[in-house]
Amino acid sequence: MDNYTYLSNADPKAIESLYEQYKNDPSSVDEGWRKFFEGFLFAQEDYPLLPNGKSTATASAPSKGGGNLSEKEVEVQKLIHAYRSRAHLRSHTNPVRERRDRHPILDLQYFNLSESDLDTEFQAGEELGIGKASLRKIIETLKYIYEGAVGFEYMYVRNPEKLNWLRQRIEKDALDFNPSKDQRKRILSKLNEAVVFENFLHTKYLGQKRFSLEGGETTIPALDAIINKGSELGVEEVMIGMAHRGRLNVLANIMGKTYEQIFNEFEGGATPDLTMGDGDVKYHLGFSSQIKTHNGKDVEVKLAPNPSHLEAVNPVVEGFVRAKGDEEYDRDRSKILPILIHGDAAVAGQGIMYEVVQMSQLEGYKTGGTIHFVINNQVGFTTDFDDARSAIYCTDVAKMIDAPVLHVNGDDPEAVVFCVQFATEYRQKFGDDIFVDMVCYRRHGHNESDEPKFTQPSLYNKISKHPNPREVYNKFLIEKGEVEAALAKSMDKEFRALLQDRLNLVKQKPLPYVYQPLEEEWRTLRRSKPEDFDKSPETGVSQETIDKVAEALTNIPKGFKPIKQIEKQLKQRKDMFFKDKQLNWAGGELLAYGSLLLDGKMVRLSGQDVQRGTFSHRHAVLRDANTNEAYNSLNHLEGAKYNFEIYNSLLSEFGVMGFEFGYAMANPNALTIWEAQFGDFANGAQVMVDQFLSCSETKWQRMNGLVLLLPHGYEGQGPEHSNARPERYLQLCAEYNMVVTNISTPANLFHALRRQLTWDFRKPLVNMSPKSLLRHPRVVSDVSEFTTGSFQEVIADATVKAKDVKKAVLCTGKVYYDLLERQEKEKRKDVALIRVEQLHPFPKAQVDAILDQYKGAEMVWLQEEPENMGYWSFIERAYKERDLTLISRKASASPATGYAKVHNQEQEEIINKAFA
Repeated sequence: MDNYTYLSNADPKAIESLYEQYKNDPSSVDEGWRKFFEGFLFAQEDYPLLPNGKSTATASAPSKGGGNLSEKEVEVQKLIHAYRSRAHLRSHTNPVRERRDRHPILDLQYFNLSESDLDTEFQAGEELGIGKASLRKIIETLKYIYEGAVGFEYMYVRNPEKLNWLRQRIEKDALDFNPSKDQRKRILSKLNEAVVFENFLHTKYLGQKRFSLEGGETTIPALDAIINKGSELGVEEVMIGMAHRGRLNVLANIMGKTYEQIFNEFEGGATPDLTMGDGDVKYHLGFSSQIKTHNGKDVEVKLAPNPSHLEAVNPVVEGFVRAKGDEEYDRDRSKILPILIHGDAAVAGQGIMYEVVQMSQLEGYKTGGTIHFVINNQVGFTTDFDDARSAIYCTDVAKMIDAPVLHVNGDDPEAVVFCVQFATEYRQKFGDDIFVDMVCYRRHGHNESDEPKFTQPSLYNKISKHPNPREVYNKFLIEKGEVEAALAKSMDKEFRALLQDRLNLVKQKPLPYVYQPLEEEWRTLRRSKPEDFDKSPETGVSQETIDKVAEALTNIPKGFKPIKQIEKQLKQRKDMFFKDKQLNWAGGELLAYGSLLLDGKMVRLSGQDVQRGTFSHRHAVLRDANTNEAYNSLNHLEGAKYNFEIYNSLLSEFGVMGFEFGYAMANPNALTIWEAQFGDFANGAQVMVDQFLSCSETKWQRMNGLVLLLPHGYEGQGPEHSNARPERYLQLCAEYNMVVTNISTPANLFHALRRQLTWDFRKPLVNMSPKSLLRHPRVVSDVSEFTTGSFQEVIADATVKAKDVKKAVLCTGKVYYDLLERQEKEKRKDVALIRVEQLHPFPKAQVDAILDQYKGAEMVWLQEEPENMGYWSFIERAYKERDLTLISRKASASPATGYAKVHNQEQEEIINKAFA
């Protein structure tokens, strides 16, 4: 019954509906259901059932049209369906070794057919567009289409329109595909360039790491074909994300980076103004260029910078493309195309692939489809694919979202070009992801100094004797006919002349470049200087702005019925803005977003549960109690240019933070924010923090203003919900690379968020945001604090006189309010509580100015985190000028206790020590 589980699991009403649809228009239903209903009608006509379930005809009775033939016809239909579903398992996609027998079940005996049927003609041939044909002809056609150099894997696609399009294009275009002389010349030309580049580097820099493309050179004509086909179909910009293998070749032969520029990087002689900061190795750097395509149009092509962490660049590319689509292409996703180039081991092994594919069709993250191109070397560093995945294919993640996969032989450049052009058409038509799995090989080891025969001796014996794709294609053209042979010979001369030019270091002309609008916006900004952090800029707004935002936040449309708790909150909001003139945390935060929208800036906030807020404080999007209709209050802000983009994310940290980093990398005029559900959940995105957020400015000269909101604070919630691990971010802080804060008032949060876009440079902001303070009665700010002033790096204690102070307690964040409660309860005027709102860049001058008032006082750093966590290690490094005593929890392996009683005791002890 395994073959029929789709029936037993189906909803009968849905089947009835499909059947009615089929009766009206057979072509409107999926092929599988069409065949099912055809068989059902056939059975009803020839073997109708009586009420008692017995057939009116005997099993041996002939059918009207000749029972034997009809049964065979059905079997041929099944055979065609089987080829479409499983023949990819027999396709000739491996250039260097025979494929394993994956038991595709395609032989005649599985369909009650035999060799005696080969010359019988069947109507089923019409399915393939060859009309009524012999079984022999039908099988020949199926083998040509489905067992050639391309393995088409697509029958799991559940959308009937897509499935029909795929089937028709595969079965028609595969039969008709025959490149013109000019197309063949282009393919061979790009192969020549790819091989010349590798030969040049292998000759000039023998033994140096370059992560060559040798064995996979067909990648170059493939990318060239995508860009040109994309341009024909309306693509104006392409963003490529890829790892290190083949990257230099792509830079030279797709992006137009000159050999001289690459030569300088190999020599370590790149000019300082191009690599400010620490720089990175040559095979990690990004690049931008403009390419003139066949049709005369210019296409903007970018290669994203990336670290060695495989696949980590994927969400960054997607976020970048989303931002460009939002701002420069008026949300027409078809105009900007993301291409992600994967290795076979990484695409199968890295979990970020799942996250990125899963977000591909979500409202907040869709980019109009991605072309995934896999350079399938059949080995990962030294690991055979047997040990690298459980799945048959490295691309099986594609099935999760019904993305088709085209497996193709990398030694057949025409087939590869067919596949990528096909993929580009699919993406442009449907706005969905598609995968091209180019099966090739790696000529050398993981890098050029590595010996692959240590671990794959038999495979590398074959590879060492195997001609490269250019030689294979050259031979194919020579054998094909007179015209193709002449082309091959002339192109071979060009190849040798090109190689000699490169070896002679003949000057190349770089491609021209014109900056795009968002790039021009970046060019108006500058790099920060140390003095920029002495005092924050003014970030207050007018009362008129506050009133406009307040109106949007407190009004709902007529007929919109929120639940009672929200009605109550809306009343509190109205009182807060118009009566009490004091804003709580959500009020200050939403006012910051609204005021930036009125300034003509974009605001984008995403993360888990952000529309409501993990702790039910934000309620930026309201829901109608009866219809569940959403109402985004800040989208109804009079005078705002943009909507407030706020999206509940999928349950992902790595992928979503990476996406938002990419978004912020593209648009300097967008306040882009990622909020963690709890601060320590950002652990799952540590690669993004370490490899991108903290160092992209020094490694790749890319500023970024991404904001991370990380809920943090010790309130007895246990080890996993108390600590956002501020020490990790502070350990990464140096050279003014990012801002780390722990803010204690709504007004200061407001100014911090506005400061992000007020500065004429961009820095990431990592804020340890509160939990209990969201509703704390003392955590409010007067409206006047929003109309004037700026971010306060340090907040002094205004309740004490300097001459009375015997102990000055420096602290940050929520613990201040615990200390304040004790200070007020005991009426202590001898202990000053100083809030350090910004940890990095450390506000030394402001702290000194405050502490200098307290002559002879004991100086203390107090934190509620354990000694080995929190801020202490950083404070010791950043503020050596003072002899500070530490008050904290004891050093601990776990961030917090899981027992409420123990938590309360520890917290009490910290507060007691402060006032001892």
